[in-house]
Amino acid sequence: MMETNEILVVAMLVSFIALLLTGIPVAWVLAGVSIGFSFIAVFGSEWFGWDTYFLTDMRIFAVMVQRVWGQMSNWILVALPMFIFMGLMLERSGVTEKLMANFIQLFGRFRGGLAVGVVLIGIVLAASTGIVGASVVLLAMLSLPIMMQQGYSKAFASGVVASSGTLGILIPPSIMLIIMADQMSVSVGNLFMGALLPGLMLGGFYLIFIIVAAALSRTLAPAPTDLPPVTARLVFSTLLAVLPPVLLIVAVLGSIFMGIATPTEASGVGAFGAMLLAALNGRLTWAVLKEVGLKTTLTTAFIFGIFLAATLFAVVMRQLGGDEFITQALRSLPFGPSGVVLTILFIAFLAGFFLDWLEISLIMLPLVAPVVVLLGFDQIWFIVLFAVTLQTSFLTPPVGFSLFYLKGVAPPEIRIIDIYKGVIPFVLLQLLAVLIVFTFPQMVLWLPGRMY
Repeated sequence: MMETNEILVVAMLVSFIALLLTGIPVAWVLAGVSIGFSFIAVFGSEWFGWDTYFLTDMRIFAVMVQRVWGQMSNWILVALPMFIFMGLMLERSGVTEKLMANFIQLFGRFRGGLAVGVVLIGIVLAASTGIVGASVVLLAMLSLPIMMQQGYSKAFASGVVASSGTLGILIPPSIMLIIMADQMSVSVGNLFMGALLPGLMLGGFYLIFIIVAAALSRTLAPAPTDLPPVTARLVFSTLLAVLPPVLLIVAVLGSIFMGIATPTEASGVGAFGAMLLAALNGRLTWAVLKEVGLKTTLTTAFIFGIFLAATLFAVVMRQLGGDEFITQALRSLPFGPSGVVLTILFIAFLAGFFLDWLEISLIMLPLVAPVVVLLGFDQIWFIVLFAVTLQTSFLTPPVGFSLFYLKGVAPPEIRIIDIYKGVIPFVLLQLLAVLIVFTFPQMVLWLPGRMY
């Protein structure tokens, strides 16, 4: 029979899920449930006459204040608004438009070539921005009209754009990895290095799928017939267009990987580099700076609102003994250590149909990661594996954010059902990547081990 504390843990989780279904903003749900159950935890025996041992006293409120203050004064999180600013400024810099124009000329002459160009630009954007919403919107506005004009399948084109834009949540510098590093008290640099190869592998899977699918179906992604021949000047122009974002990527990730700068310092370098690229392209105006600054502030405030509310939720959950309860529940599963990890990943995948990656990583990851470590698995490996799994949350309906970003800017002839059909093979490829990372941990651990 469950004790009072265990009943409260279950009631707290059920209350959170039930209130989410009402449409109340996630930050308010997390904060409200946390404060409500903290009062129940302190005064429950007095209010309800419980005579069992009770978990906490008034000090829980002091702990909640201390944890919130600790999060707000954490220097690691300074990188968050800087990387957001870098991504939004790079979106306004005009670099992507040049890349798309050159890639269309170079790759567009082949079946599926436009889609290949979109994925390659998605990889470049992922390694230089990390902002999924901005990447999906930008890729959709630049490529979808052209692909529709060339006769591409609506579902295929939609799937390519949505999935390519989500690479930014995994390929460093990733906002998700920064938050996970803070939650689990691990090195951001280690997570960046651990996620680099899985992220590039996933981008490679997308490219292989596009090439094979276009080769098997002539109507899926036909080749245009009106492009001029490839010349040395076109190749040189394409390399010249790729050079600025590549230099920015080297400046940011290279300084982190080589130990020259911390992620926080590197985020400042990236923000300055994005402004420099915008200035060189004649796009850096006061209006652009104001717009990017405002969007950075709003995005950061949104993330921190959920972040701080999730901190309160975690404090109360731990005071109620939720971590011990979940540890016992997972360790009692009759699957063995590997089966427990797969069960956790399956739950995270299902949660991605209804929750954003931010809520899942802030609430679920701190509760399950210690269990995985106790089972003998490497923490960095599991966090990256968890991150690869959470990438599916952007593409799985009904709340896949990339789907809504895409629908908001897609041509009117593209219906939501076309987008749903288009992302199915890419979700399957993401699950294949999860399986490979699970089976071969060295894909995550090799690069951090070599660098250090």
